[in-house]
Amino acid sequence: MHWNIKKPPEDLVSTLKKEFKTSEIIARVLANRGIELRHRSRDFFDPNIDQLHNPFMMKNMDIAVDRILKNIQNDIPILVFGDYDVDGTTGASLLYLSLTDLNAKVDFYIPDREKEGYGLSSCGIDHAKSKGADLLITCDCGINAFDPVADANQKGIDVIITDHHTPDKTLPNAIAILNPKQKDCEYPFKGLCGCGVAFKLISALSEACGSEFNVGLKYLDLVALATAADMVPIMGENRVLVHHGLETIEKGENHGVRQLLKETGLIGESLNVGKLVFGLAPKINAAGRMGDANRTVELLTTSKKQKAEELASIFVRENKRRQLIQEEVVNDAIRMVHAQVDLEGDKVIIIGSDGWHPGVIGIVASRIKDEFSRHAIIISFDEDGVGKGSARSIPKLNLYDALSHTSEFLEGFGGHPMAAGLTVHKSKFEFFKSQLLRHVNKILTPKDLVPTISIDGEMNLTDINSRFMRFLEKLGPFGPGNMRPKFVTRNVSISGQPRLIGNGEHIRFTASQNGRNYPAVGFKLSSHYEDLIRGIPVDLAYIVEVNEWQGTSTIQLNIRDIQIPE
Repeated sequence: MHWNIKKPPEDLVSTLKKEFKTSEIIARVLANRGIELRHRSRDFFDPNIDQLHNPFMMKNMDIAVDRILKNIQNDIPILVFGDYDVDGTTGASLLYLSLTDLNAKVDFYIPDREKEGYGLSSCGIDHAKSKGADLLITCDCGINAFDPVADANQKGIDVIITDHHTPDKTLPNAIAILNPKQKDCEYPFKGLCGCGVAFKLISALSEACGSEFNVGLKYLDLVALATAADMVPIMGENRVLVHHGLETIEKGENHGVRQLLKETGLIGESLNVGKLVFGLAPKINAAGRMGDANRTVELLTTSKKQKAEELASIFVRENKRRQLIQEEVVNDAIRMVHAQVDLEGDKVIIIGSDGWHPGVIGIVASRIKDEFSRHAIIISFDEDGVGKGSARSIPKLNLYDALSHTSEFLEGFGGHPMAAGLTVHKSKFEFFKSQLLRHVNKILTPKDLVPTISIDGEMNLTDINSRFMRFLEKLGPFGPGNMRPKFVTRNVSISGQPRLIGNGEHIRFTASQNGRNYPAVGFKLSSHYEDLIRGIPVDLAYIVEVNEWQGTSTIQLNIRDIQIPE
């Protein structure tokens, strides 16, 4: 593993050290985050609602608001259509709750993952028609829904698309498209998730309705959950939304979210992005992966505590079932990789199989990516030969652009540079595979596949003190674009006997330097056990965190890599 230690300008580090009256390592972290002057750091360290941009800066926002107002004023139903993942279901929930608050007559619809697939579906359009709706608002989908939008128009239903995925050069014939990534959209922040775009729509609508406050602010817990789960950059507006959204979650006013926290054992704990991603998000996703994702919207919008308890317990059971199925598919996929993939020559793993549960292939793609340190595309074929695929990328490759080079063999695709979905028929799978391999192998080098850790700087264990920990806390919320700082400490001694934990996969030990001792844990680093028992100093790459256990909080080093000094 390569350690990429950032090198900010030394004169800037020196200036920040003096201006903030702080240590060199803290000054380096500040410099690495683009903070150059103390008076300009307030927006970063104090994320404020006032920092949010005017929603009417987003292209087509005025058109969308006017069209929704028409239905509110004439008491005509509106259908909210969301995707089945965390982003789509939280966004649909936010739109449903907020539109209801603004006196709209509104219903929601989430498609069946297996029967309808991703995106705006004919079943959803027919549902809107059956409810008497002449307006359909998508959330986290629709940017490439050319045929479904045309179908809706033909049936007398206008469509407003709210999405954040990368658009094609041409767009569906919707009455309004809200997507900060679309051409000529002057909205300053492009990193919103789908629920974030929906929040901006409600912000504009609240203003147009003459509401005393932004109705969407009541539901920032949903926006924070979506932003965390969708792995969009925790920068700019997202940083503000997550910061205040975490506070909203801790207030516990949403019965569904609170019950999920209870089921996950997070009630009373200090929340962060990681706990949302690994604690709540899998249980929410399980509803769509293993069954009907409309239940997620029911959970997140219910005003009845008992209903929330019933649904949350179901989600927990389904998540456990998802985990069992997922492990079977992961093990099968690993065997297939070793049998079919040229790991020496191919820089992307592309495998497909009949019968893999389509609800888990996204997670399996992430696991295969991590296991083999390269881009992974996992495809599940149904009995008709239609393959639903999930793609996950490591840095150096834009997945969306790469899939664009194979579009002639795909029935559809969409997503982000780091994650995407696709549909391919089995009859065209080998053509798709060979063309994508040629493209990726041509643009990437073996060096691009070497895992890299981005390090903020080198420091000693004695640099960890109460002010250092307060500074780390103020840097949050952490996530893509604002990752928790990683540090390197060299010539660290190992005190006592290291222990293998977690079925031998992980390792726990005590790191010592200059009289300072800290407990350390290395997840999936058991291969370094022999390095730690040799009795020689080691170099550590790690993050510093607070470990909460049985009511006690301790500073802990979360080890990311271990190296023997040259």
